Amino acid sequence: MKIIVDAMGGDNAPESAVWGGALAAKQFGEEVVLVGREEEVRAVLQQKGMADTPGVSIVNAVDVVDMHDDPATVLRRKPDSSMAVAFKMLKSGEGDALVSAGNTGALLSGATLYGGRIKGIRRGALAPVMPCASGQVMLCDAGANTECTPEYLLQFAFLGSLYAEKINGVKNPRVGLVNNGTEDTKGDTLRKETYKLLRAAGDAGRLNFVGNVEGSMVPLGACDVAVCDGFAGNVMLKTIEGVAKFMAGEIKKVFYRNLATKMAYLPCKKGMDEFRDLFNQDKIGGAPFLGIAKPVIKAHGSSNEMAVMNAVRQAIAYTKSGMIEAVSENIEYMTVASEG
Repeated sequence: MKIIVDAMGGDNAPESAVWGGALAAKQFGEEVVLVGREEEVRAVLQQKGMADTPGVSIVNAVDVVDMHDDPATVLRRKPDSSMAVAFKMLKSGEGDALVSAGNTGALLSGATLYGGRIKGIRRGALAPVMPCASGQVMLCDAGANTECTPEYLLQFAFLGSLYAEKINGVKNPRVGLVNNGTEDTKGDTLRKETYKLLRAAGDAGRLNFVGNVEGSMVPLGACDVAVCDGFAGNVMLKTIEGVAKFMAGEIKKVFYRNLATKMAYLPCKKGMDEFRDLFNQDKIGGAPFLGIAKPVIKAHGSSNEMAVMNAVRQAIAYTKSGMIEAVSENIEYMTVASEG
């Protein structure tokens, strides 16, 4: 298997992307292709003592997509960028999956343009996981589609459920629709119409639909897959991340208040370390673009080498899972017949 890594994508590129990609090749025994400015890539490998790592190769790409570029046009305007070259390789079959910590919008555009959507899928969805009381919950969508139809959300539900089962190992994943109340009459037109579709899929035994879930219920483990439009999902994700950082900071202030509280911290240190680990995105690696015909993993922009290594691990698991084939097999249940 060959995983393509955008070596110039992300805030810490090329160091983190190159180092993480080489670590992944060494750790997982699969081929990794580092796409980026060759001299800079080789310099990082040399610096980290990984110049001769088996399974690592380099493809030169002289340009870079940065976070300020227009996502809709940048791959056409910068055809020699590391991201554009990586996507061309993916499309031509020179790699099995792609990992990048670069511009999210450009990555989605490239995934759709070069990877293509699975036949019948209307929109690709960004689906990160976050910690919750029952383990982990996947948000689908979390930023790729700010305007959605009920059919999009129905497809997000199936995509998230299949991924949770096949890659995350969740048996019969519980699917919830993020809404402003648990009653089936709650929400705007989008939520009400989506509820009907998800309830029908649940009654038919195709989804384990648990109904509407409020935002406060998602971190408490009410579902394994939280279905929402990209606007609501992104706001929820960023809010939870912000609250987690705020709480961690306030707890730290309590322990650092005086000598007595500092002493009291010592027996709590292991538990506090475990608490911080819950929100350590580096261990997860990244978020998949679901519904795309070839695996594309978005690592977070500030990824370090461990995050990139785990994003490659995620790409390997996705490629081996049969997820894309499973979506194709279930596509008839994921579409809404047009009236007329």
